Amino acid sequence: MQKPDKPADEEDRIITLRSLNLLDTEKDERFDRLTRLALHVFEVPIALVSLVDESRQWFKSCFGLSVSETHRDVSFCGHAILGDEAFVIQDTHKDPRFTDNPLVTGEPYIRFYAGYPIRYSDGSKLGTLCLLDQSPRHFTQREQLILEDLAKIVEHEIHAVQLATIDELTEIPNRRGFFASATQALSLCRRQKLPVSLVFLDLNQFKPINDHFGHAEGDKALIRFATMLNQVCRQTDIAARIGGDEFALLLPNASTAAVDKILTRFASMVAQENQEQTLDYRIAYSHGVVHFDPDKHQDLDDLLAEGDQLMYLRKHKGKMQQSGL
Repeated sequence: MQKPDKPADEEDRIITLRSLNLLDTEKDERFDRLTRLALHVFEVPIALVSLVDESRQWFKSCFGLSVSETHRDVSFCGHAILGDEAFVIQDTHKDPRFTDNPLVTGEPYIRFYAGYPIRYSDGSKLGTLCLLDQSPRHFTQREQLILEDLAKIVEHEIHAVQLATIDELTEIPNRRGFFASATQALSLCRRQKLPVSLVFLDLNQFKPINDHFGHAEGDKALIRFATMLNQVCRQTDIAARIGGDEFALLLPNASTAAVDKILTRFASMVAQENQEQTLDYRIAYSHGVVHFDPDKHQDLDDLLAEGDQLMYLRKHKGKMQQSGL
């Protein structure tokens, strides 16, 4: 058996793939619709939208198989992402690269494979739209072109999903995107018994900025705040705009001391921004920090609710101090 090589851009490719927050997500009708169409058009028993990460191929959409992933070393899709065109094996029993592949000698007994690489907008090959059959078959040039067309539609849907999870103004995840990625991160930390914290942030006196300086200036303030929040993040952290002037930051595998260090650095960045900007207002915020407790918190909603409450108490306390009460 021949294991697939790694693409030349493997490190960047993996970063792109993980940034899309598609891995290990729920079924999605927009992709299932395309795999069902592939089953019908090509009259094959198995069709997949496969995403290839460091060690496995995971199926975003799958019809005809009972498993959701296989090891990358035995994957056909690992080979398919190395090229730019359709990767076709008309009979695995006649191809020395695959004759002793466990997916050929055992379930699902692959005899035919055709996969077309799925690319992201930066050129990274994320995986494939692929067809499997338990009988050898001839795959015509016309069929390859149809498979390419369907793969392009998959690419379009991935782009649409990405747009739906990114805040258009600040270009960081929106509430939907935050829940998609943060829920996965929280589950992982919970399984691995790693610390994880959530920070709920809210801009102070944001309405007066809009009222006195216009909504265009208010948008600039939001962009500056989001940019700083994103810059303070480690590679595994998730920053998002979850409401009008509300933001959230999830910090997986961060000790209490590490969380404090990140927040201190962020406060310094905001202070420096205020000092450097020649504006008649200052960016100010209140925040609440929640450290995940499995006995107390069931899910991300619990963390957000408590973070919101702690943020409000801090904001109220600040107002009281300003008024001298």
